[in-house]
Amino acid sequence: MTNSAGGMKRRDFLAGVGATAFALPLAARAAYAQSASNEAPADTKIHRLAIYPPLGISRVGNSALWFRAPEVPGVPALPKGDYKEGPDKIKKQVQRFRIYAFNEQGQVIREVTAANASIEWAVEVANTKAAWYGFNNPLDNGALAPGLPGQKRNQFIVPDGERAAMLVIKSKKVAISGRSVNARGSDPAYALGGTFWRKLDVPLGHLQTDADGRLEVFPADGVSRSAVANNPISNFSDNDGWQDDWCDGPVEAKVTIGGTAYQADNGWIACVGPHFAPAIPPFISLFDIATDVAVEAGWMKPPEGKLSFRKYIYPLFRAIGLLNWVAAAQNLSERWIDVGNFADPAYIKRLADPKPEARALRTHVFRAFRNPNDSAQQQYKLPYMLGDGINYDGSPLFWFRIPKQQYAILQKWEAGDFVDDMGPLPWKDEAPEFDKIPLSEQPEALTRAALEMCSGGAFHPGVELTWPLRHKELYWAPYRIALSTKRDPTLIQDLGQLLTPELAFKGTAAVPPAIAPQMPGDLTRWMGIPWQCDAFSCQQVVFSNDFPNAVWWPALLPIDVLPEVYYDAVMDPKLSPAQRVKFFDSRVAWSRGVAGIGYHAEASYTDGLNQMIYLWHRMGFVVQRPGPRDRDKLPGVPAELFVEVDRGSMSLTPSEPPFRGPPRP
Repeated sequence: MTNSAGGMKRRDFLAGVGATAFALPLAARAAYAQSASNEAPADTKIHRLAIYPPLGISRVGNSALWFRAPEVPGVPALPKGDYKEGPDKIKKQVQRFRIYAFNEQGQVIREVTAANASIEWAVEVANTKAAWYGFNNPLDNGALAPGLPGQKRNQFIVPDGERAAMLVIKSKKVAISGRSVNARGSDPAYALGGTFWRKLDVPLGHLQTDADGRLEVFPADGVSRSAVANNPISNFSDNDGWQDDWCDGPVEAKVTIGGTAYQADNGWIACVGPHFAPAIPPFISLFDIATDVAVEAGWMKPPEGKLSFRKYIYPLFRAIGLLNWVAAAQNLSERWIDVGNFADPAYIKRLADPKPEARALRTHVFRAFRNPNDSAQQQYKLPYMLGDGINYDGSPLFWFRIPKQQYAILQKWEAGDFVDDMGPLPWKDEAPEFDKIPLSEQPEALTRAALEMCSGGAFHPGVELTWPLRHKELYWAPYRIALSTKRDPTLIQDLGQLLTPELAFKGTAAVPPAIAPQMPGDLTRWMGIPWQCDAFSCQQVVFSNDFPNAVWWPALLPIDVLPEVYYDAVMDPKLSPAQRVKFFDSRVAWSRGVAGIGYHAEASYTDGLNQMIYLWHRMGFVVQRPGPRDRDKLPGVPAELFVEVDRGSMSLTPSEPPFRGPPRP
C-alpha cells in the first residue's frame, strides 16, 4: 500500500508547504509550483549526500497490512481513511528513506537510487525505556515549572551490567542493500529486535527496500507485556516489569557512485504509536519545534518583510478549526473564548484582510491566543489545552503556550504586516503527487511531511516524542539528530539515583548529559511505559468548574468525536432534518468503554490504564467523509465531516461484535 495525494485540495497543500507548515517561522520558497523545473543545477559535482527525512516516523500496528508515511506535506497517507483492517486491526505506518546528492552550493543534484549507485543501508534501534528514569515533568522549564527529579525505573535492579541485560531491548545493527529486498518482510536477516528480562523476545520491526533501493523501516506490532506475573498497571508513565515495542535509532547509508564511496548524512527513525486522527494536524507540530530550534541556533532565518497570510497565518487557523472535530472544548470555543469559527471560509476571509479598518477584529482574535510572554495563567485562551507545567497550579505553563516565534508571527498579522493572498474559498484544485514536486523542494517536503503530524507541545510527556527535541544540543544540523561518539555500547546512561535538570543538561565527569548527541533508544526513552497507559490517561482533565473539559493532544488522541452511527443518521434522508441536525451536533467520548463496561463496571482511572493495553487496536480513527447532498435543509452541517470509523467492541469477550446502532425499520 502506498500513500497518494488524492482528495487533498491543492491550495490547502500549498498553505501547508510553502514557506511554512502550520505557521512555521521558516523562510523558503513560496510554494511547490507545478510548473517549477525539475532539472538539476549546472554544477553537478557531488559535494555530499544526505538521507531524507532527517527524522522519520513509523507507527505501530497489529495488522500485517501497512502504508507508507506521508511524503507530501498536508496530504494524509491514506486519503480514503482506511487505516484499519476491520474493527480490531490497525495498519502499520512505514517510513521510507531516500538519499539526495548536493553540490557545493547546497543545491539538489538528484535523488540517488539503486539505478545510479550502490547503497548499503544500516539501522540500529533500541528500546531503553525500562532502564531510564521515571517521568514527572519536563526538566527544561526553569522557575516557571521546576523540573521534578525522577527515580530510575526498575531501580531494584542495581548493577549497570545487570540493568543492560535485563532492561535494554537492543537490536543489532542491521544492514540491507539492493532492490525489493525482503519484500515479504519475513527474512530474519533483516529483523529488528531484542530481549527483555532475559526471557521475552521483543520484535522491534524489520527492514525492506523498495523497487528503487530506498529503505523502508517497519515498526513492531504495538504489543506491551509484563515480565512479572500479577503485575497490574498503576501509573500513567512508569510501570516496573513492563515493556513495549517502541524504539528509535540512527539510519545510515554508505553509497558508492562511479567507484567513489560516500557516507551520507545520517537520518533517524522513531517508531511510535498510531495517529488516530491522521488528517487533522496538531496545533503545534514537531516540525514547528525543530524549526524554532534551527532559527534560534542561527542555522535558519525567520521570515522577513510582509507575511503571506496563506503561508504563515491560515495554516494555524486551519489547525484550530479542525480541532473542532476532536475536542468539544474547541468546538464550543465561540462561547468560552469569544472567537468565530475558524473552519468558516467567510470568517477566514475577514481575518485575511490587512486593511486598518479590519484591525479591530484582528486584535480581538489575537488577544484570544495565550501570550507566551505573560506570567499570568490565562486559562480561557486558545488553544484550550493543558501544558507542560500542569504540576504547578499557578504556573503560566499549566496551559498550552504557543512557542514565541509562532506568537511573533501572530503579532505581525495583528499589526497588518501581511498580504492577503488567499484567493477565493473553498479551493477545489488538487495537491501534487510527490514526483511532481520540483527536485529542489523534495528534501524539504520529506522533512516536513514526516514531522508536521507529530505533536509539538504539552510535553507531559507527549504523544510520540517529547521536550528534549526543543534543544539544539540534540542536533548537528537542522532537523538532523546527532549520533553520540561517546556512547556506551550497552546503551545504559547512569546519571545517578535521581535525574535532575542539572544532570540532564550537564552530565557527570564520567557520563555525558542526556541533552546531547543521542544513542539508539534515547528519543523514546522519555515516554510512558507501556505507551498505551498515557494514551488513556491524558484524554482530559476535569476540574471542579467542569465546563469546558481541558484536553491534551486531541489531534493525535481524540477526545470527543462524531461516531459513525451518528454520521449514518446525518446522512439518512428518511429522518427529519431536525433529527439529523441533532445527531450532527452530538459528540461522544473517543475512549468510551475503555475503563469498563457492564453492570458492575468500576470505570475507574486505573481500569482505563490497564484495559487500554488490550483495547488500543479497537479504537476508532477519525477520517474525512462527505457530507449530505441536501445540506440546504440542515443548518450548520458542512460539506465535509470528520467521522470516527472502524471502532471495535470494548468488550474483552472476543466473540462480541461492535455495535453499529439499531436496525432501521
